[in-house]
Amino acid sequence: MPLARLRPRRLRIAHALGFAATLIPLALPLPAVQQPRAPNVLLIAVDDLNDWVGCLGGHPQAKTPNIDRLASRGVLFSNAHCQSPVCNPSRASMMTGLYPATSGVYFLNPDFRRSKVAAKCVPMPMRYEAEGYAVSGAGKIFHGKQNRRYLPNHAGSFGGFGPRPEEKLTSFPGHALWDWGAFPESDAQMPDSKIAAWAVQRLAQEFDDPFFLAIGFFRPHVPQYVPQKWFELHPAETLQLPRTLPGDLSDLPDYGIHLTRLEHVAPTHEWVVENKEWKPLVRSYLACVSFVDAQVGKVLDALDASARAADTFVVLYSDHGFHLGEKERWAKRSLWEDSTRVPLIVVGPGIEPGRVCRKPVELLDVYPTVLALTGHDADLAHEGQSLVPLLEDVDAEWLQLARTSFGPGNVSIRSERYRYVHYNDGTEEFYDHERDPHEWTNRIAEPGLETEIARHRAQLPRNYHPVLGKGSTGHKAFEASELRK
Repeated sequence: MPLARLRPRRLRIAHALGFAATLIPLALPLPAVQQPRAPNVLLIAVDDLNDWVGCLGGHPQAKTPNIDRLASRGVLFSNAHCQSPVCNPSRASMMTGLYPATSGVYFLNPDFRRSKVAAKCVPMPMRYEAEGYAVSGAGKIFHGKQNRRYLPNHAGSFGGFGPRPEEKLTSFPGHALWDWGAFPESDAQMPDSKIAAWAVQRLAQEFDDPFFLAIGFFRPHVPQYVPQKWFELHPAETLQLPRTLPGDLSDLPDYGIHLTRLEHVAPTHEWVVENKEWKPLVRSYLACVSFVDAQVGKVLDALDASARAADTFVVLYSDHGFHLGEKERWAKRSLWEDSTRVPLIVVGPGIEPGRVCRKPVELLDVYPTVLALTGHDADLAHEGQSLVPLLEDVDAEWLQLARTSFGPGNVSIRSERYRYVHYNDGTEEFYDHERDPHEWTNRIAEPGLETEIARHRAQLPRNYHPVLGKGSTGHKAFEASELRK
């Protein structure tokens, strides 16, 4: 079945402030005959999931059978990257189709509607509501209260990052969410389990219209709590730490070190090592990933059991990656591979199963891709590209590179082989993934790479929207780094 589809209705959406949508027929009314129903969309978002997924091979002990089976049904984009290594701007970018450099939403606040540029865009769920879809969702698709604002019929977060014990399980004295260990007693107490149960019920319903369903899971985001049985899948005595290089920071610019250390709330690498918490943290993360994989499995099973499985496109993704000691770093908020790379899987009618695409793609590409797959008009304001050519041929010519930013002037550009990083003080990094998949050697001054460096450097934005919002960790880290220039 070809991926190009005819729409049952040809509509044009006039975007206006506040996301009001006026639907204007482009042709005379169709005869009163049965029209084929448009395909459905199921989005599955996983918070803070890096490449520690079986099909991506990021950690040899990762156990994700359900995400792996989804990948086997369609196309796995193994070189996919977020537009910001922070929850709010990454999700705002994906849902509006704009880079942070265009909208000014770089950090944990503000709501993207505070951007005069982004306010003109219709977020993905509301676009599908305007197209006549039955739109609903649960959990974390947008950041915070934006879920209820921009995801119609949002069922709630079912406890979000909870539940939490009365006292921390670890001795880390910092941010309340930074804790890890076996808690609570049962899966039924976990918000993600409740979100999955809601999704199962929703998929069992009859739909008169095509549906757009968005499910956002919270784990493995901190606090890294899951019941003990998930820890037992990853015994401490056989646990492997990620591969690292002593002195890995020695060839990095000072600005890059400051940007990823100053004013952050995650534990420092020194604290983790001194308190012998590296293995417990890795184990907790792997346990959380296995737990959330099981929740994904429940949703997939429910879709398979429904009457709409054959005409539903499924997109699974994470908002950004996560460091677990690589480059002596914890959490996200960096422009390196561990923070920018995300799982991205697209499955559905007409998509040949079991293929892997290594071209550099972006979360920004998801919105135009889903519109194309479901036969709806492209939005000319979108800055991403439809991935349909790669879904048809994973080796098709693809000129786009992937861009990630963490504040204006701090940008990473990823190609198939290389990563280029530019900081706001003009310093740079360059990595050759063919020779150095862990990004241990900064080759920015290496002879013979000048042409490739220039090619990547040419992809930097020409203009940066001023920073919007204030007071978040990202704002503080950026401001502190600027003061050190």
